[in-house]
Amino acid sequence: MAAKSASTLNPETHLLLDQPLLRLPHEVLRKIFKTSQKYVEQDTKKLTDLAKDAISKSDSPEASLATINTMIVRMQGLKRKMETLHEDEKAVHSQSRKRTTHLSDLYSLSSLLEDGYGRWSKVRLDRLLVDYMLRNGYSESAKKLAKEKDIEELVDVDVFLQCWRIEESLRKKSTVECLAWCQDNKNALKKIKSTLEFELRLQQYIELVRARKLAEAVLYARKHLSGNFDSHKDDFHRASCMLAFPPERPGPYKVGTLLHNLEKLKTLIRNFTQDLYAESRWDHLVKTFVATHHNLYNIPQGPLLHVALSAGLSALKTPSCHSTLPSSRSNTASSVTSLCPICSTELNDLAIHVPYGHHTTSWVEHDLVVLPNGRVYGTKRLEDLAGKLGLEAGWVKDPITGEEWDGAEVRKIFIS
Repeated sequence: MAAKSASTLNPETHLLLDQPLLRLPHEVLRKIFKTSQKYVEQDTKKLTDLAKDAISKSDSPEASLATINTMIVRMQGLKRKMETLHEDEKAVHSQSRKRTTHLSDLYSLSSLLEDGYGRWSKVRLDRLLVDYMLRNGYSESAKKLAKEKDIEELVDVDVFLQCWRIEESLRKKSTVECLAWCQDNKNALKKIKSTLEFELRLQQYIELVRARKLAEAVLYARKHLSGNFDSHKDDFHRASCMLAFPPERPGPYKVGTLLHNLEKLKTLIRNFTQDLYAESRWDHLVKTFVATHHNLYNIPQGPLLHVALSAGLSALKTPSCHSTLPSSRSNTASSVTSLCPICSTELNDLAIHVPYGHHTTSWVEHDLVVLPNGRVYGTKRLEDLAGKLGLEAGWVKDPITGEEWDGAEVRKIFIS
């Protein structure tokens, strides 16, 4: 009965990991709808104005005809835009249907032991691998894997490629593409109260000050930053101080003892602006953009592969894992077996942050002893470990901490 219960398939628990599979197409469709709505509203207003203009020129057939021709060109342009959006919408609907079918296949299975579940899990593993590669910039490998496994409609290659392209432009210290993306998603970013555009504008101001183009910097700040003064007062104060303190200015300044207090104030202000000049601000912009992009599309911030691995590692993790000794295969003194996925060098960094697994049944060795550090082990296990490590006769070693003691210091305990 226990074995049967353990192999029973519960689709709902599996789909917790696959929610982004349907969320992202929904967000893409919403964006397409908003874009088409914007085009219609803009062109409707323009066409209405042109129609009024044509009516006002009714006494001049040539002028009216020219205005009508302008309206026709405008409507043809709107038609082309809407046709492109319609094709994008059809592609997203096709993608959603295939994803829904993929998820519904899970409900046709009743056991983890069925062959169909193995095939379904293999497809999901391929999806997680593609997702991981896309997030880490291996776009060509991700596209080839998706094409080879025929899962192109189950992964979001285009969305991640756009994200990676803008991310790379920021690493090259260019804000042009990211600002264009912010403009395209202005209303959505405003709803989630994102500060990304302000951070980008501030960085452009910083670069102007760094190049000592102070007049341009002041004009740029008035045009693009002044509207956010109330919500970013501290940043404005520091940005203003940058006009007087370039990054390479030495200090403290040697101008005499009477100005000592003034020099201390100058040094304080200079330090107040140094983090704005720091090159690490570009890394901050990259992280802010990626977090904003994923939040906008309802994409998890971390790779789904890590989420799946963490769930499995948590089920396997015990207090005996994560030895202080390195778990390298080349280290013969290591007491950690390379067969343990928790203690392996490949997964240790990921596993160390997950909680211990909840086990309803436990097994306790019958010959328990307690070491001076308070840890409890079976006598036979300690003797076997001492033999493998070649310890002196009568000595024992803690397999977790690596500490060694004389056997006389070990006390036998009994469970009551």
